[in-house]
Amino acid sequence: MPPKRKRDASQGLAAGETLKRTAHAVHSSSWGWVGSEATDTSSITAEHLSATCGFSSRNTHPACRNKFAKLPPRKEKSNSPKVNGEIEEDIIVISSDDEEDINCTKRGCKNNPNCLNYLGQKKWENEEDARKMFMKVANLGSNPAEDARDADLPVGLKNLGATCYANASLQVWFRDMAFRSGVYKCQRTEASADKFKDSPIFQLQVTFAALQESTQSVFNPTKLVESLELRTTEQQDAQEFSKLFMSHLDAEFKKQSDPVLKSLITDQFQGKQIYGTICSKCRAVSAKETDFLEIEITFKNNAKLEDSIADLLQEETLSGDNQYLCSTCESLQDATRYTELASLPPVLHFSLLRFVFDFEAMERKKSKHSISFPTTIDMTRFVGNAADRKSTSPKESDGNIYELRGVLLHKGKSAYHGHYEAQVFDATKQSWFQFNDEIVTKIQKLGDKRSTPEIIDVEAEESAKTSHTRKRENARKRRRVDDSDEESNSSPANPPRSSVPRRTAPDPESRISSKDAYMLIYARKESCNSPSRDPPVPPLPASSVVDALNAAHDKACESYAEKEKIADARFAETRRKVLDIYRSWNVHASEKNYAIVSQQALENWIEEQAIKAALTDASEPQKISLKDVLCSHHLYDHNKAANMKRITQEAYAKITSDTHCVFDPTLTSDDICRACVEESFLEKFYASQHKLHIAKFDEICNVDLELGSYWISKSWLKDWRLVKPKMHTVDGDLPPNSDEYESDVRCEHQGLCPNPSNRCRISIQAFDLLHSLFPAWDPISGNEETCLICDGLKNMGDADRAEARRRADEEKNKLKHMYDNALNGNISLLSDVPCALVPADFVREWRQWVLRPHEKIRPDRINNAPFFCEHDMLAFDPNCSTDWEGSLVVIQRSDWDLLAPLYPGGLLIAIQKNSDSRYITLVPVCTDCRQQRKTEWVTTEITIRKGSKDRSSEPSDPASSGRNPSTYMNGSRQSKRLRQGKEAVVTRKLTLSKSMTVKDIKVEIQKELNIPTICQRLFYGNDELDDNTATVASLRIFANSIIDLKEENEVHEISDSEEVPKRKKRRDEGGGFGGTVLGRTEAGSPPTPVEPLPPTEKPCRACTFSNPIGSFACDLCNTPFVSL
Repeated sequence: MPPKRKRDASQGLAAGETLKRTAHAVHSSSWGWVGSEATDTSSITAEHLSATCGFSSRNTHPACRNKFAKLPPRKEKSNSPKVNGEIEEDIIVISSDDEEDINCTKRGCKNNPNCLNYLGQKKWENEEDARKMFMKVANLGSNPAEDARDADLPVGLKNLGATCYANASLQVWFRDMAFRSGVYKCQRTEASADKFKDSPIFQLQVTFAALQESTQSVFNPTKLVESLELRTTEQQDAQEFSKLFMSHLDAEFKKQSDPVLKSLITDQFQGKQIYGTICSKCRAVSAKETDFLEIEITFKNNAKLEDSIADLLQEETLSGDNQYLCSTCESLQDATRYTELASLPPVLHFSLLRFVFDFEAMERKKSKHSISFPTTIDMTRFVGNAADRKSTSPKESDGNIYELRGVLLHKGKSAYHGHYEAQVFDATKQSWFQFNDEIVTKIQKLGDKRSTPEIIDVEAEESAKTSHTRKRENARKRRRVDDSDEESNSSPANPPRSSVPRRTAPDPESRISSKDAYMLIYARKESCNSPSRDPPVPPLPASSVVDALNAAHDKACESYAEKEKIADARFAETRRKVLDIYRSWNVHASEKNYAIVSQQALENWIEEQAIKAALTDASEPQKISLKDVLCSHHLYDHNKAANMKRITQEAYAKITSDTHCVFDPTLTSDDICRACVEESFLEKFYASQHKLHIAKFDEICNVDLELGSYWISKSWLKDWRLVKPKMHTVDGDLPPNSDEYESDVRCEHQGLCPNPSNRCRISIQAFDLLHSLFPAWDPISGNEETCLICDGLKNMGDADRAEARRRADEEKNKLKHMYDNALNGNISLLSDVPCALVPADFVREWRQWVLRPHEKIRPDRINNAPFFCEHDMLAFDPNCSTDWEGSLVVIQRSDWDLLAPLYPGGLLIAIQKNSDSRYITLVPVCTDCRQQRKTEWVTTEITIRKGSKDRSSEPSDPASSGRNPSTYMNGSRQSKRLRQGKEAVVTRKLTLSKSMTVKDIKVEIQKELNIPTICQRLFYGNDELDDNTATVASLRIFANSIIDLKEENEVHEISDSEEVPKRKKRRDEGGGFGGTVLGRTEAGSPPTPVEPLPPTEKPCRACTFSNPIGSFACDLCNTPFVSL
């Protein structure tokens, strides 16, 4: 192996050569020229401006290769065998392109103005991706052709919010040919044509016609839902919907003249059963025949349908407390109760009681029990009396063999939420389909035979046949519904259990198992195997509606195709132009002529603006803003250089001419803002010079102080010596003699301050340095004596403080009752004692002076004038506490007599409380001035009182208050969901203006007391302030009033995600179908006279379970029935 080639090593510096450490930094850094090439703003050149943005040749930003540029054509190989004595094929050409590509990364070149490789060009390189991006910006809308019906799949139904329960039943009913034909044959009777078109029966015809003849994959049954007046946001019980809708259709069919239609529901879905009781003593039989539309099946876990049917028909012995009242014996006797299926309809419905009542939670819950059912069931052994059923002799089927034709599923864990789906056999296509609202999927036929025993997941089979699966992009996003099947299979060979039906054993009989099935639909084999006939023809009015929808869809497809064709042509042209521009827009490192744009502007042009310009009028070019790289002067901001890119002038011009996009504003490479650069230059130059000044100052600060010195502020010097002083501004540093620091050295007499802790001495050399920086600074010499005046005042201060302390103590001793009680409101001992009122502010200032006489100023006078009106009467009522609480305080008259000579100027307000707790005053109250003072104010201070149960102190007499009783807005209060809590008495002062609303007051209270506004109830007097929009002016709140606050606690409500307590009130089941067509009798049309049938069952009041009419107690919960 040949030795590795050694790299050429540096020979080092020559003899006597010095290393220039800053040479590279000066040339490579954007600001390396500061202080070396420029020492003031006039020295800044255009080259320096470019360098601040990284555009100068001195910057280190590499010129990255354009990864999207076209590669030059390969040159043909030369026939010369040797080059410089070497065979050409043996010569290895070392290229730097690979190394450049490695160094060029999106993260590494984020701030490189010369790299233009990561701006979104890849989206244009791939034609398919570019077309998707173009069409997305073009916003042509969804392609209606994607909604076209697949010939191999039936039509789905749109979920309007929570109507999946209705969609599942409609898909099942549509595939019953006899029922579909009967719906089509229905005609309007007495109703007008317009009224008939709004009826449920006509809208059902339209829905069935659309499912049969629509050219779209999904039909919107809005009209049908509106005709039934169903609430689309409320999920209802699917079984209840099925029963009520069938009852409604039966009533409509009975109005028809065709006798076949009159009995269609009866003939197609109705069977007969017998409930009977045999007395064990006299053997008397009491039996009644009733009709049924479905057989209700109660089942346990892992039950079989046949076993559950047998359990339903099992005889029951009535004995003990459950004895039967025999009409023949006329006494309670033991008896046997039985149930018989007398006859079965062509279409047999088994209603699986999937939803059971939980007495601990007092609500319905979904049963997770699994039940298996066959694809074919022989009902012969379940029809007839018990003797016939117990007979072991072979018996002919008598047409009682049924084949599975539909399974209705409920996915989800809750009985009140979840999602309904249907698996139905389509006779016309001879296939099984899964109907999940808009999504229809073909699934493997459930009755297929398999050669080897295995568990088969029907959903797994359908996923293998992707060609039969319709997944539309515009389909509604399905909400996630948790699978009911939570158990896992212990055997690893078995796949996970599925909530959809699945075969459990292919031979000798096919069975399906499910934990979500709630309805099974079987059809008599005779009708199933009858020769197939063509689907019934929809009536002309319904067919016309569907034809109009199909025509509109075809027109939409044609319109979209035309718009798409135009867009495709513009796409091809735009792509060619964009590719041509960005493949040749890179600037060479030495190039001086270039254009500056922002990275965001180029990304917008590539991803959006170029496309928009191609789709709009060329006379209106698309403007691309450059504001993300501009300063306040609307020029290029060097502080935003990281977001700048530079491109060739040719590419810049092509963007405007070829793609009709302009950058706003239009600038050149010379438009880098000089003012912003100069501002940054001054800061950077200051930073570099300031370090040198500090270093020099530290060397000479304390040199030769005995030869001379000057005083300077310690705080200023400490701040100035920082690398970045706090006092520094764009205008420079504050001088040592600025107002903020002058008092540290000079006193108010312009002499040396007596306090030496705030100043220090510096040398003459240090002074010279600072004086060169701050020429206006004139310091005090270090030999200067302290101010004589300040020294004298300091010495005299001790005597003055002693005198002030003595005087304060003397007044405190004389006025001790006022000092202790005036401000705390303790006036219980002043009944029948002459008193006086003085301003609270005066007492407050006086107490502060008494406590700290050498710091606080002694009040000079008492001012009671604001409490007198112009008529020399009182402007307030002493017996209305809200008039003066907080502004006046009560003191003894004896204290007033002592205050008067000490603090002159006060007018006496003499009062005395009598035995009725009312104040008597010699000066009368001026009612007019008081009313004006209470109402005519701009701002006032009110008291918020929280926790007081007594609101009798509020203004109550109409003459003084003048307030009308307030009423609640929109009826009752909005705080019904709140309950009261205990609270302590708390007061707060708030300043109000007349424009403030009740909500504003509550917000201020929330700031003060941290009580949410929803938990506040405010009372003014006896009226609640419940209108949050009412203003203080409209409520006529008096000045200095009291507003009571009551805090309410929110009632905690249990959410669906929380654990439900074991004992609680019975859950409200809601209104169901109340208020809909299905929940009421059609107005104006009398019911069809039919022979009334005796009730065959009665519901339990506790659990709503339907029991036979003769039951003494509920079969489900054993609650006894009370005889009325």
